[in-house]
This record gives sequence, C-alpha cells and structure tokens, in this order.
Amino acid sequence: MAEAEMPGVMRLRKIYGLKQLLKGVRLAGCLHLTAQTGVMIEALRQLGAQVQWSSSNPLSTQDHVAAALVKNGVSIYAWKGETEEEKLWYDGCVLTRIIHEKYPHLTRVIHCISEETTAGITQLHILFNNNQLKVPVINVNDSVTKSKFDNYYGCGESLIDGIKRATDVMIGGKIAVVIGYGNGGKGGA
Repeated sequence: MAEAEMPGVMRLRKIYGLKQLLKGVRLAGCLHLTAQTGVMIEALRQLGAQVQWSSSNPLSTQDHVAAALVKNGVSIYAWKGETEEEKLWYDGCVLTRIIHEKYPHLTRVIHCISEETTAGITQLHILFNNNQLKVPVINVNDSVTKSKFDNYYGCGESLIDGIKRATDVMIGGKIAVVIGYGNGGKGGA
C-alpha cells in the first residue's frame, strides 16, 4: 500500500535502481519507522546504499516494517515501546551532539548530516556559531517543502487523525480553536 502512495520514489527505483548511483555510500537514518520509511529505505538500498536505521520515536515504530527490513538485511535499531535507556539515537540533533562531544574522530568520515526539527536546527546554530560544527549540514526544517508542504498538510492531517484516534469522536460539525498560526497551525485550521 505504501508503495502505491509513493509514485515518485517508485519511479526513481525503476529508473535508477540498476545504475547503483549510491554504491559505496553508507547511510544512517533516524526517522519514524513506518511503512513509508520502509519504502524509502528499500529505494536507497536498491540505489546501492548500505543503510542502517533507528526510529526517532519509539511509539511510531511499526514492528512488522522493522522485521521485514531486518529480514532483507538492513540493520535496524528500533522497536515499538523502546525505553529511554534502550534508545540512543533520536532526532532533535541529539546524535549529532553526541558525535561532536564524545566521538569527534567520527566527524572525519561523516560527509553530511541532515536535520529536520526546529530544536535540532537551533542546536546546530549554536554549534556553528561556536565554531564547533565539524560536518556540513542540510537544514531540512527550513526548506520550502518542509515548511510550506509538510508542516501545513502533514500537521493538518496528523492533527485530525490524532484527535480521532485519541477520542473516537467524529470531527465533522465540531468547533475548534487553533492556537498558534504558523505553518503547522494553518494546516490544523
């Protein structure tokens, strides 16, 4: 089902899969481990990358997806309900700070880091302003597709879905107040 909802990724796999454009590239990712993420991971592998993954949120991990990826040879460090003690990698720039503070020698073999959270970008700015950032970073959080598309449509969709799942109440005909009117708030409205 996820593959059917991701025609762009599937097209990339079809066009570039045999060319192995990412052969020799090692990728470590930290993102919600869902069926959609699984499709992306498989696409990266088909393009030749060696991938290992952890989940950014132990509550969003879909264990059947993690198991299928492990069966296909992907190193997965995630399961639903991980405790804080079990979980090392998560988003918000935590892993980047750990590498810079405890394992600075690893920065020599890391070519790039991407960060998608506001909290993470704030931490990266601190590292950069203190001349402590040793690796190039892609600021996904401030990209147009993240701020204008994902925050707007993704937050709106997730908000409605979350309310319906948490309350088991129909949304239609209800009056709601949205506090905060950034891109996420606009999507919720």
